[in-house]
Amino acid sequence: MFDLSSTVPSYSTQDIIAIIVLGIIGGVFGGLFNFLLDRILRAYSFINERGAPYKILLTVTISIITSACSYGLPWLAPCTPCPADAVEECPTIGRSGNFKNFQCPPGYYNGLASLFFNTNDDAIRNLFSSGTENEFHMSTLFVFFTAIYCLGLVTYGIAVPSGLFIPVILAGATYGRIVGTLLGPISDLDPGLFALLGAASFLGGTMRMTVSVCVILLELTNDLLMLPLVMLVLLISKTIADSFNKGVYDQIVVMKGLPFLEAHAEPYMTHLVASDVVSGPLISFSGVERVGNIVQALRITGHNGFPVVDEPPLSEAPELVGLVLRSHLLVLLKGKGFMKEKMKTSGSFVLERFGAFDFAKPGSGKGLKIEDLDFTDEEMDLYVDLHPITNTSPYTVVETMSLAKAAVLFRALGLRHMLVVPKTPGRPPIVGILTRHDFIPEHIHGLFPNIHKSH
Repeated sequence: MFDLSSTVPSYSTQDIIAIIVLGIIGGVFGGLFNFLLDRILRAYSFINERGAPYKILLTVTISIITSACSYGLPWLAPCTPCPADAVEECPTIGRSGNFKNFQCPPGYYNGLASLFFNTNDDAIRNLFSSGTENEFHMSTLFVFFTAIYCLGLVTYGIAVPSGLFIPVILAGATYGRIVGTLLGPISDLDPGLFALLGAASFLGGTMRMTVSVCVILLELTNDLLMLPLVMLVLLISKTIADSFNKGVYDQIVVMKGLPFLEAHAEPYMTHLVASDVVSGPLISFSGVERVGNIVQALRITGHNGFPVVDEPPLSEAPELVGLVLRSHLLVLLKGKGFMKEKMKTSGSFVLERFGAFDFAKPGSGKGLKIEDLDFTDEEMDLYVDLHPITNTSPYTVVETMSLAKAAVLFRALGLRHMLVVPKTPGRPPIVGILTRHDFIPEHIHGLFPNIHKSH
């Protein structure tokens, strides 16, 4: 897409120093970008929560600002005479090209218009192009970088399908070209190659991806000889930016409250045990439960799983039967296979009333909801046997297990529920249920504010 294979880069020690500087700048700009984006997205969330009219108003406002910048800023740029050795037509005729005429006289072009009035792909291609040291004024690059940096911040998060990848590449390529022009006396690398390395450094500073960005840039530019330099600048920018904050997508996951579990447990989890973080109060069902109790629990909670406990006379002593899922309870209640007496059945009624696929996982948004079911007062006082639909072999851990070990087990097995059982006899057969939210740092620090994140 941005083929640079025709350039044959050769680099020396001075070039490596210039690239290190570029990596440091990318890390600082990337950390600042993530910090500002986090603040802007939090402000946008307040606006978007107020309803569709406010979303539309915000989108229209940002669109007007973007249009005003894109059309207004090129008026500030000076006209530049067309280069005598220009490979393509100058000024450009048509939609894309390096030399947009804008309001300049014949034989001249407007550098800022050449960037703003092109598609993003063509603008990146213009910045990456080699042998064009004098094509863009320094002031043009500064204005374009500031505009793209700010517009990229305010555009992400509004109600339009916009991403960060292209704005980040554009902004990085622009300041890479600025650095390449400023460090021209000590470096022999082409400004177009500096633009590529600038894009890599900004991608590393904002998204904190290394291997994938290397591969993406290598495929985009088809320039294998630049791979060592791209790797170096990525590692430097990522290291610098990591000292300020997390990657942009990690921040968005936290902001949305998504319970993402890291591959490794946090160090402070080794000082806690499973029973320390279970949320309460625990809602459990008897093996043969009153319909009204089940309906009430499903209405007042959003829990997806409930422990089932047998108590005398169904068993000699209280014992954990297993775990029953919300979706299975709803299917069972809809079938209305209720009983007047609290007694354990053989389970044959489940086989008679339901098919093999009735308890299968439904597609997104297609499952039963408790609001869809209606029960009479007489039905609410009847009983239903939960044994046939209970998972009798759920994953359990003892309450004294290290939370760090439980977190690794939970993630490795891809669980949704982990039952915590007591270590000593003579107590209720279940202590609680661990879900993803119980392993999230915010939940743990809410329970134990004095636990330091690094301990």
